[in-house]
Amino acid sequence: MQSSDTRRLVLLTVPAAVVFFAFWLLPIGRLILLSGDGPQGFQSYLQILATPRYLISILVTVALSAGVTLVTLAISVVSGLFLVRNRFPGRDVLISVLTLPLAFSGVVVGFMVIMLAGRQGLIGSVATFLTGEKLVFAYSFAGLFLGYVYFSIPRVILTVMASAEKLDFMVEEAARSLGANGRQVMFDVILPALTPALVSSGAICFATSMGAFGTAFTLNAGVDVLPMVIYNEFTLNANIAVASALSVILGVLTWVVLALARNFTGAGVAAAA
Repeated sequence: MQSSDTRRLVLLTVPAAVVFFAFWLLPIGRLILLSGDGPQGFQSYLQILATPRYLISILVTVALSAGVTLVTLAISVVSGLFLVRNRFPGRDVLISVLTLPLAFSGVVVGFMVIMLAGRQGLIGSVATFLTGEKLVFAYSFAGLFLGYVYFSIPRVILTVMASAEKLDFMVEEAARSLGANGRQVMFDVILPALTPALVSSGAICFATSMGAFGTAFTLNAGVDVLPMVIYNEFTLNANIAVASALSVILGVLTWVVLALARNFTGAGVAAAA
């Protein structure tokens, strides 16, 4: 009996081990080896941190991803709570529209930002009609930020709505009966209850923003986000060692955030992914 259980365990483990080795361990190991292939060896990591262009790119990418995460969480909390607690005609259609970006690639999102805020975009046309001056910001940091937020909202709002549906409304009523106002109920009752969902979905949002390439490539916003720097080093400069080292740094930063979120929420991050 024990032999049969052991054989079954091996049969179940082997496919998982093969997939882990072929699609994670082998590529990551190769990437790390390539990062030490340059003239500086593995000291290229120190060189990257000492080079202003690379260091600024890392800091800008982290700041952009953090800002996108905060704005996305704020929009998703307000929208998610409203949609969960209100029933009105067209509600299901609105939810479908809010989650539509899940079907789009980063390139499509970037193109949509151009159609909205580009030189021939809707916002520019409306601004010209109202003020006589065309407003164009698709090819700037603001356009990139807008694209990232638009791309991130569906991944967060679905998690927030799923968590909000499980909230005990009686706890809120008890807080109000004890004299709590709407602001106190929100910050002392609702948000603490939603915190695990917010942390897990926020970590996924941050990780997605850190590695987003298609939107940045399409908008060509002049912002040196890390994926664009990696792309340029690999394709234009043929600097494979630096591109590999930057990729490892990007992966480590993202992994740290996901690991911290997982420690805080248990399996929440895995479920959200």
